Parts: sequence; C-alpha cells; structure tokens
Amino acid sequence: MASRSVFGLHTKFSHLLSIRLLPSTPISAFTKRGQKFFHVNRPIYKIEDITVTFVQQDGTKLEGKGKEGDNLLDIIINNDIDIDGFGACEGTLACSTCHVILKQDAFDKLPEEATDEELDMLDLAYGLTDTSRLGCQVCITKELSGIEVQLPEGVNDQR
Repeated sequence: MASRSVFGLHTKFSHLLSIRLLPSTPISAFTKRGQKFFHVNRPIYKIEDITVTFVQQDGTKLEGKGKEGDNLLDIIINNDIDIDGFGACEGTLACSTCHVILKQDAFDKLPEEATDEELDMLDLAYGLTDTSRLGCQVCITKELSGIEVQLPEGVNDQR
C-alpha cells in the first residue's frame, strides 16, 4: 500500500480518514512511545457522498457513490461496479480503458481541463467525442453530484 501525506505526515492508513476539518482548524501533534497523535480544537464533519450514474451502451444504469476529490475510476472500484476492462492501467495514464463521455453541462463544470498526456491517450480511445475524458482524471466535486456518465461502446486498451 502506498504512503500518503496526512497533516504533513506520511502514513499507510490515510485512506481510512473519512472526515474533513473545518477551515483554519488548529491541529497539534504529540508523540507518545514513537506514535503520532493529533489533537483538534474544533469540530469535524463527515464528507458528503456524491452520486454518479454510469450508463452502459445497452441503457443499463450503474450507480456509485464517492467522496469529493475521488475520480470516476475510484468510484467504480470502490463500489465494485463490474465494467469489463475498465481502468486496466489503474489510473497511470497508460491506456484509454477508462474513457467516459460526459454531457456538455457536466463537462463544462469540470474544475480542470485535460492535460496533454490525457489528450494523447484520448486520441486512442474508441468512440471519442468532444466531451470525452478519462475517468481516472475526472475528480468529482459537489457540483457534479448526480451526473450521468456514458460509457463508450467498446474499450481500446493501448498498453
């Protein structure tokens, strides 16, 4: 399991945190027997679930939930949604198997534009459209909650 940074410290278990601190929450850390402990002076709250519906070519709708900041590939994996071949490279921008098609209004709400690396992979994707993106590169925000994401007719694995 990869290490992640939590409060400026690296830990293997940061994925277990499902809370977000309020802005400007003072945090202090202290050490006891070589372990780090945190003290928070303000209340914490749970991050709200964000719903995404994946629409397959036959019209079947598969719903997944995620947290703000998750990408579409994370949502599919974390919700055990079975889409054959989807996300084969595990989000390393080495294939185009997580190609998704967004509706124009959802596409316009995306906080970040596609990088050159993503555009290169999209050029190899099956059924490319003007609103195509790689699911591993689309991070979900509250504004995108409830979106429907169209899955293309086929998958083109470029690995």
